[in-house]
Amino acid sequence: MSEKLEQSWNKPFKIESSIDSLRNTKDPIIIYALTDEAEAIANACKEKGIQITAFCDNEIRKTKKLYWGLEVIFTPNLPKKFTRAKFIIAHQSLDDCAEQLTDFGYYDFYSPLNLLKDYEVENYSYLTSESYMKNKINNIIKINELYFDKSKTYVRSVDVVITTKCSMNCESCANLMQYYVNAKNTDEAVLEAVKNLSENVDHVSEYRVIGGEPLMNKKWAEITNGIIEQDPSRTVYVYTNATICPKEDQLKSFNGKNIHFFITDYDELSKNISKTVDALERNNVPYKIRPAGNWVDCSRIRKHNRSTERLKQVFKECCAKELFTLISGKFFTCPFIANAAELKAIPDNKADYVDLLSDEPNMRQKLTRLINKETFFPACDFCDGRPHAPESAKEYAGRGLIKAAKQIPTNTRLPFEQNK
Repeated sequence: MSEKLEQSWNKPFKIESSIDSLRNTKDPIIIYALTDEAEAIANACKEKGIQITAFCDNEIRKTKKLYWGLEVIFTPNLPKKFTRAKFIIAHQSLDDCAEQLTDFGYYDFYSPLNLLKDYEVENYSYLTSESYMKNKINNIIKINELYFDKSKTYVRSVDVVITTKCSMNCESCANLMQYYVNAKNTDEAVLEAVKNLSENVDHVSEYRVIGGEPLMNKKWAEITNGIIEQDPSRTVYVYTNATICPKEDQLKSFNGKNIHFFITDYDELSKNISKTVDALERNNVPYKIRPAGNWVDCSRIRKHNRSTERLKQVFKECCAKELFTLISGKFFTCPFIANAAELKAIPDNKADYVDLLSDEPNMRQKLTRLINKETFFPACDFCDGRPHAPESAKEYAGRGLIKAAKQIPTNTRLPFEQNK
């Protein structure tokens, strides 16, 4: 019998950790989100006699083919197929997933914690590498354990921005790189900021070294090593567009460390992807490649003058509200606010961030308040919105799904209005 825990503090739903009722139910069982871990969760369900009906995901491109031999349903289309269903949440943002499903009329949600606790990764083959999968499973177990402990403050990932320089020039970059006239490295005191963050929260699942293109910062490998040397048990990912191939000595410095590469494949724009993969494999650095696909258009900076209720809806629908971002010593909950603030395109409002390099007291309390915030931030009014499913969003001012990485001429920067 699995341990039974519930999480429902002041929320219109509850998420259970016990999986006992799933073995005999007649309701469809759906795994929510095609994360890397979803494959292992499906394997674990089979081991424990739980029959999976389908998967679902908010990215429509992921629904075009079978996964694990089963149908993948576009999440907003679920009510057309099932009036009742039970959901195992494979995504690390459990509340965000449950909230969306509640809006569709579903109420039975389960954590994969007791499915994965005794799961043997080496017994299966995967779409990704075994070492990558093992790391992902360890992370999701830890996140789910912390989820059921109200006393803990945790972050599933932190994007550590070390440069606003980029080797591409995308017109609609969601991280707003197209607006930086004087792009620069943003790594001053970055390791001090990372240390202060880690000392004031209970757990950070993964640190993600990003830009721009992080390899544009010549100290990228030194910074990456510095993050993990503070605590060798950490997991660090380097996010790259594969336009620049890392050097052999840089990759050799990662030997024996829990450092991975995440490569976004932009087709012909990722001109050094083959060289990068070869170099990673020669040096036994784990990696994952994901096609760029489409983006949600969300890169314009403009004030909307929304009402409180409309701002709550924008925040509720946002898929980026837990993409925690560290830039220039300040910790934000999303990349739009982080970069809009760095650009000085929006008013400097201390409600939007925590300054990790300040001497202010109660930093832990301030981080806990920011991380657990369940309503909007002042800066949300300058964003068009970044919903899971733009075609069904109630409060969204963008153009919907657009082709990723449309380029504008080199050295061209888009204008924006500074809002004081």
